[in-house]
Amino acid sequence: MSRVHLITHPLVQHKLTILRDKSTGPKDFRDLLEEVSMLMAYEVTRDMPLEDLEVETPICKMTGKVIAGRQVGIVPILRAGLGMVNGVLKLIPAAKVGHIGVYRDPDTLQPVEYYCKLPVDVEERQVIILDPMLATGGSASAAIQFVKERNVNSIKFMCLLAAPEGIELLQKEHPDVDIFTAAIDERLNDHGYIVPGLGDAGDRLFGTK
Repeated sequence: MSRVHLITHPLVQHKLTILRDKSTGPKDFRDLLEEVSMLMAYEVTRDMPLEDLEVETPICKMTGKVIAGRQVGIVPILRAGLGMVNGVLKLIPAAKVGHIGVYRDPDTLQPVEYYCKLPVDVEERQVIILDPMLATGGSASAAIQFVKERNVNSIKFMCLLAAPEGIELLQKEHPDVDIFTAAIDERLNDHGYIVPGLGDAGDRLFGTK
């Protein structure tokens, strides 16, 4: 079963509370989402392997550590996941970026795919899928499946908020994918929104309704 990693760093929790506040406007929401994503990426990449590299400092030669193994791919789920990309890229500027478009049917709450474009070498990468909200889990599960169909076997899912229902679905359908979140909220309401949540992340990010 996939593990759930709750990121409780004080800076993450502080910024998340401001993100939740309905009075936070689109510009501040965008800036905070990028900052929180960068801080969370620090934890998501904690287990990246290292290898030795000899360098010469201004004083002498020494052996230091550099990232080894697979390169990273980041895949935001459109459209709200776009707000997390720059924060992750600040830590991992060499990462390649794919995009997956999935929307939730308002009547059935089921995911509908409309776009999928991934790096050509995605199967050689450790992929981090980004979406601010893990609500029903349908869109996240579908996105993970799209990535797996490209023969990727190293996948992590990173979100700001998760509902118990979404966690349960991902653990059932993708037990090999670890979940990283800054908060596990109470539940979903009748419209599939996380409670207390922060509203529609895409609308708040781009100033739409």
